[in-house]
Amino acid sequence: MNVTLPLLLLVATDAVVAPPTPVAKDRADHYVWGGVNDGWHLVRQSDLSVIEERMAPGTAEVRHFHRKARQFFYVLTGELTMEADGRTHRLARGQGIEIAPGIPHQARNDSEAPVEMLVTSSPKSHGDRVDAPLP
Repeated sequence: MNVTLPLLLLVATDAVVAPPTPVAKDRADHYVWGGVNDGWHLVRQSDLSVIEERMAPGTAEVRHFHRKARQFFYVLTGELTMEADGRTHRLARGQGIEIAPGIPHQARNDSEAPVEMLVTSSPKSHGDRVDAPLP
């Protein structure tokens, strides 16, 4: 009987891989943006960023685009207004929107209640932002 075994290929790397560990918002790095909005870094790697954000009523980020980062915004609570490439989308709890690199966009909270969302970026979006005001 001739049995063929799969060949396992190991690739050498200098990168140190941390073991998987649970993440909690209450232990994540916190920052404030726009004076009243909160962000918590749940995953903070060069190739992947996951942030939980809380936007206060009546607030908005600066309209911009990213050269490299692809983003996905997913609403946990409230209603998010996302303007992307000139089109306005209203997203409720359980809805999300993907924004490709190069697409100008602006997240807004036009409601009277806070919005909580997950913002996933690949690669990370920090340092990759170009302001893109409306004409």
